Amino acid sequence: MPYKGSGMGIIDVLAGHVPVMMPSILTALNYAKSGRLRALGVTSAKRAGGAPDIPTIAEAGVPGYEAVQWFGVVAPAGTPREIVGRVHGEIVRLLQSADVRERLSGDGADPVGSTPEEFATFLRAETAKWAKVVRDAGLQPE
Repeated sequence: MPYKGSGMGIIDVLAGHVPVMMPSILTALNYAKSGRLRALGVTSAKRAGGAPDIPTIAEAGVPGYEAVQWFGVVAPAGTPREIVGRVHGEIVRLLQSADVRERLSGDGADPVGSTPEEFATFLRAETAKWAKVVRDAGLQPE
């Protein structure tokens, strides 16, 4: 059943109207920790730092499965390199601070803080991966 956001889906699962869903770990982890939801697995290739007791989908029987939700910061094309570098440096500094890392990890997120070049490579790989999924599912013409 499609939802415009995970909030209503979680409510329907909690109410017993929907038997299962795949929300982000950031949405569902507190419900799982409190026992209100049963976490069947995380969709990342490795267990989440904030939920090491929840197996991966691969460990639960679907080898090679990986679908992660990620967040990144982008800027318009042509943004001066020095501005990109300054913003990147501040973001990495924040992601390395103990309180931010603890908060993100507690919510189930694993902060990365890659370089702008590494993030661009990641974006290209994600775009190619999901474009193939959409094509193979017949959701988009060749």
